[in-house]
Amino acid sequence: MRSIWNGTIAFGLVNIPIKLYSAIDNSTLDLDMLDSRDHARIRFLRVNEKTKKEVPYEKIVKGFLLKDDYVILEDQDFEDASPEKTKTIDIQTFVKALEINPMLFETSYYAEASKQGQKAYALLLNALKKTKMAGLGQFVLRQKENLCIIHPQDNVIVISRIRFAQEIKDTSDINTPDDVNIPKKELDVALALIKQYTADFNIDKYKDTYTAELLKIIKAKAKGKRPTIKKLKPKKAKSDDLYEQLLESLNKKGA
Repeated sequence: MRSIWNGTIAFGLVNIPIKLYSAIDNSTLDLDMLDSRDHARIRFLRVNEKTKKEVPYEKIVKGFLLKDDYVILEDQDFEDASPEKTKTIDIQTFVKALEINPMLFETSYYAEASKQGQKAYALLLNALKKTKMAGLGQFVLRQKENLCIIHPQDNVIVISRIRFAQEIKDTSDINTPDDVNIPKKELDVALALIKQYTADFNIDKYKDTYTAELLKIIKAKAKGKRPTIKKLKPKKAKSDDLYEQLLESLNKKGA
């Protein structure tokens, strides 16, 4: 794996030199966009809007429009904006890991300690495991400030990027069933159904089967064969009554 960020985790006055590696591997198929007429690949060009000519990548700069004119930014400008955050993940506080809203999570990275930081790394890892807490900090990655949590996974410290509160849209525009009266008998059966379906969380039980099935279709078409399509078997309750549907679900699961 190739590291995407080098810096330190600051834990009080303890500095742990680390490298970050992406912990996420996308399982979707890599599909190319083609011209339907000759199956040539579609290429996206960076074109100068004035000359209509392609611009070499090394000639592209970033700019901010200010008062009808662009201010050009150089690599050093991004680092100078917050030098400490481009090199350090400063743990500002510790929070209970279970209290973090899952909607906040974006992506995760594995943190690897340098040789001189291994003892401090192991200390933080074991302290997080023992307390079941997560560190909360901020750092700059790819010219963007990120909020993150530092938490253990097996014997590795994981840095998970999370969203800022203002990035979560308000729910006020969503129509919610606030005035619906739920009879006690329906709620009781719903609770029983939830209990019947309750199990320990085991992510290994769930696989991306869609990608595998799509790959089967691709291989069949490559051989000139007609792919076998699974027939959709819709689940339909015998009754339109919600209570009867709940009872039927309960009995079906128990059968």
